[in-house]
Amino acid sequence: MKTRFTSLVKIKKNQLQKCELVFEQTNTAVKLAVAAVKEAVMSLNNCKCVRHGKMQQFLADKAVLDYQRRVVEQKKDWLLYAQNDLATSRQKLKEASLEYEKFKYLELEEIKKILKEQRFLDAKEMDEIAMLGYNIKGRT
Repeated sequence: MKTRFTSLVKIKKNQLQKCELVFEQTNTAVKLAVAAVKEAVMSLNNCKCVRHGKMQQFLADKAVLDYQRRVVEQKKDWLLYAQNDLATSRQKLKEASLEYEKFKYLELEEIKKILKEQRFLDAKEMDEIAMLGYNIKGRT
C-alpha cells in the first residue's frame, strides 16, 4: 500500500544502506591498521643491534631503529585516524538508522489509519446494502 511516506522510507533505506557500506569499509580499514601496527612493532622488535664492532655499524643500526620507530608512529597515527573515522561512521549509521525507523513507523501508522477508514467505509456500505434489502423485502 502506498502512502505519503513510502518514497521517504525508500530514500532513508538507501541512505541507511550507504551508511552501512561506509561503516564496513571503515571497519576494514581499522583492521588493516591494527595489523600494520602489529607488523611494524614486530619488525622493530626483530631489529638486532650489534654490541661489538665499528662505530659505523652502531650508527647504521641506530638509523635503522630510528626509521623503524618512525614507521611504528606513522602506523599508530593511521590507526588513530581510522578509529576516529570508524566512530564518525558509526554515529552516522546510528542517525540514519533512527531516521529510517522513524519514517517506517510513520508509514505503518498511516497504513493502519487507511485500513481503519476502509473498514469503516466497508461497514457503512454493508449497512446501506442491508437497509436496501430490508426495505425491498418490506415492500413486497
